[in-house]
Amino acid sequence: MTTKMCKDDFKDVRKYLKQKIVKSNYLIGHQKERNQIYDLIQRTVECGESNSALLIGPRGSGKTILVNDVLHELQTNSSFLDDVIIVKLHGLIHTDDRLALKSTTSQMNLDNAVDGKVFGSFAENLAFLLACLRTGEKRTSKAVIFILEEFDLFCAHHNQTLLYNLFDVSQSAQTPICVLGITCRLDVIELLEKRVKSRFSHRQVFLFPCDENINIESHLDHMLKRIEYYLMIPEDLKMNSMIKKQWNTDLKNLLVDKKFKNVIQRLADIDLNERTLKNILFKVVSHLNSGKLTVNTFQEQINLLEKDDITQVIQDLTVLELCLIIAMKHHEEIYDNHPMNFEMVLSRYIKFANANSNIQGVQRPVIMKAFEHIQNLELISIISGGSSRIQKEYQFFKLLVTPRQISEAVKNSVGLPTEVVQWANSSLV
Repeated sequence: MTTKMCKDDFKDVRKYLKQKIVKSNYLIGHQKERNQIYDLIQRTVECGESNSALLIGPRGSGKTILVNDVLHELQTNSSFLDDVIIVKLHGLIHTDDRLALKSTTSQMNLDNAVDGKVFGSFAENLAFLLACLRTGEKRTSKAVIFILEEFDLFCAHHNQTLLYNLFDVSQSAQTPICVLGITCRLDVIELLEKRVKSRFSHRQVFLFPCDENINIESHLDHMLKRIEYYLMIPEDLKMNSMIKKQWNTDLKNLLVDKKFKNVIQRLADIDLNERTLKNILFKVVSHLNSGKLTVNTFQEQINLLEKDDITQVIQDLTVLELCLIIAMKHHEEIYDNHPMNFEMVLSRYIKFANANSNIQGVQRPVIMKAFEHIQNLELISIISGGSSRIQKEYQFFKLLVTPRQISEAVKNSVGLPTEVVQWANSSLV
């Protein structure tokens, strides 16, 4: 006998699940990487060791979730909260060392120290902060944990002053400090200046969506396990017991349904990362009109995922603009995602145009206009940290679209010259 869910009961279920999906800091699997981060921070707090490390992995792979999960577990111990100060900085927010230093000072509760001198010049601010970090002994000083999100963006700061000093302090025998950088750049070590690199421990932890340490038979099993975690209602939750039982029973039946597994297999083939899954589950729960999950609710959201808006934007570009995007794609493939400027893209495009007589020659100002249009569409973004005096032709950019999106756009475009299609699909330039 099934229990019919009333409107208020269903509202409670939906509210609980949305909060669980959004706020969850638990990452399934990746136990080895989690243990490495846990031990690193624990040794800093309990043993007074100073450490530095980088957590590296693709966007959406769960790097921030993993770090927050580790901190959450450590904070269950009341003595941890008494012995540590956690400072969180973000490369997209703290765009220069001055902003990062001001935020650090505030998070360490040093705003009003020394009669306001902390608000003086950058040099005075930094000197004061470093003095605070260097004074004291291991046994009596509070440990300071620095979490640097988008770590690669801090490398673009002038002279990398903040990174240099943080790593320098992490090598000292005074206040215990742990500097943990989070980034998606695999080549991030190469972005560090020589003097900064010499003070970094070179400890790197890699996190990828496909976790080889999980005892599962396939990516599908892993995905189903994650869906079960996010959508299962715990028995100890204060809610109508019959409603909980019915919801969990329906979920378990859905997870073993063959048609449902085929739908989730498609999702696993498209994208394995945690962020994508959470976004889909949030939309599924938000769009529920009844108290029961169905295969169709998941099918609709995955269909929307496959209809990529960015792919449509690329598809609507002119032939010249699409050629420039393809030139950027080849540049990234050859130089391992290294930034590019207009001159590099222009050179690659001209080489292609000269090799194909059917491609009409275009004047340089027209190509520049096409490049600027691509920038206005936010398909590329300027890399911060460069001098404002640099001419726009030499300002470095990074491509914000994936090779798959470019390939899909080329595949679905009508009337493209054959040479352009072949160039887009070629791995050799």
